[in-house]
Amino acid sequence: MNKKLILVTNDDGITAPGIRALVTEMQLLGEVVVVAPDSPQSGQGHAITLTEPIRLKKVDIFKGIEAYECTGTPVDCVKLAKNVILKDRTIDLCVSGINHGSNASINIIYSGTMSAAMEASIEGINSIGYSLLDFSYNADFSAAASYARRIAHEVLRNGMPESNLLNVNIPAVPMNEIKGIKVCRQAEGNWNETFQEGKDPRGQKYYWLTGEFDHKEHEEDTDLYALEHNYVSIVPSAHDLTNYKAIPELGKFEKL
Repeated sequence: MNKKLILVTNDDGITAPGIRALVTEMQLLGEVVVVAPDSPQSGQGHAITLTEPIRLKKVDIFKGIEAYECTGTPVDCVKLAKNVILKDRTIDLCVSGINHGSNASINIIYSGTMSAAMEASIEGINSIGYSLLDFSYNADFSAAASYARRIAHEVLRNGMPESNLLNVNIPAVPMNEIKGIKVCRQAEGNWNETFQEGKDPRGQKYYWLTGEFDHKEHEEDTDLYALEHNYVSIVPSAHDLTNYKAIPELGKFEKL
């Protein structure tokens, strides 16, 4: 039987520990091809490169794995994988991550990790984005990687009939403290942002974005609740940003 073809990407860069952990687990499930940014691209969202050329370089980073580093964004990586590197092949699954830090709640909007997975899902490829709630470069990815493999295996075996994009977040606790998996909805939340002002060595003013995350709700069916209680959260996500509840009320505009 032919091996399943798994595309692996991320937004933290091709040398990040998280993608190495993910590649190791995906090797157990099929043939892996890696296309990832050559440098960190966190917070790039669904950005694509239009005004300058993108370069691809084949690299020998993962033993026995075909891998390419890309000068573009995470979404660029998926587009090039689909339309150039693997253009004559069927990609059975795209996995993105394992991200260093949460992509739960509103963070999915900003996330390069999830945008890469979303781009693949737009192309009709079953896709999963994985994030560990630990920003440290030296984070322990062992539990996150294990759950990444289990979830990917289930998708490869049985598909996702009602969805083709999953946002998976894993709490930063040891394996024996994770209580299991919860399939849930995206919680309401937002960032209360501020800009730190300073001056560079030449005396020029700069601004550095910072802020704190504001939990808007703690309902038991949300990803934030699941993570706070040491569950792995899975949110089936979609591309349609329509606010359907507002359509009847806004119908009044049609009479203007």
